[in-house]
Amino acid sequence: MEIHHIHSLDTDLDQFESIQLNLSKKVKLESKVGDQNIKLCAGVDVAYWNEQGKEWGTCCIVVVDYETMETVEKVIVKEEVKVPYLPGFLAFRELPLVIKAAEKLSITPDLFMFDGNGYLHPHHMGIATHASFFLNKPTIGIAKSYFKIDNKDFKMPRNTVGAYEEITHHNEVYGRALRTQTNVKPIFISCGNYIDLQKATEVTMHFINRESRLPIPVRLADLETKREKRAALGNESFH
Repeated sequence: MEIHHIHSLDTDLDQFESIQLNLSKKVKLESKVGDQNIKLCAGVDVAYWNEQGKEWGTCCIVVVDYETMETVEKVIVKEEVKVPYLPGFLAFRELPLVIKAAEKLSITPDLFMFDGNGYLHPHHMGIATHASFFLNKPTIGIAKSYFKIDNKDFKMPRNTVGAYEEITHHNEVYGRALRTQTNVKPIFISCGNYIDLQKATEVTMHFINRESRLPIPVRLADLETKREKRAALGNESFH
């Protein structure tokens, strides 16, 4: 698929915040998609590990048919990670892997769902939002754990499938704590870009089945990165 290289992936650390602040002004929380024009949805996940004294990462993108839920394409990349982990700037660490994986796709998904945050971020610039400018597609952030901003907690949604509570900060909605299964911890969804929160919630629930609290595309990508990580640590070959 075509990638829009809006800035270098080799950015200096002291430029991280200014890049986030500049991009945050361009975020559009309006849906470019409806059910009728979502044909293919991609799940994206990244995993890390240490190997022979170096840090490595792998990104998997799994493209799923919106109606049949069948996997249409899967791509995986692995490479050494050079960007250190800095709270609030995880996207800069993940972007090189995500973009290289996306470049390997032979088809172009209509929407991307990331295992991570989007608008639910101090600068509204989690990986789902940041990557959207490179992918030029609607994106959704799906986080398994809560990213606390300014030490503010979230309100637990009712124990009912589809129940949610808005996550707000300074009177602005950042995302939702969403209950996708009863008696299971909620997930934390937020818009990435080019989509509104209600549509992001609907798409997420569309991909929920009994096997996981995560939507199918994200779950499949998560399983693949875990498999790749195990293979690396077991000195097995990668795809």
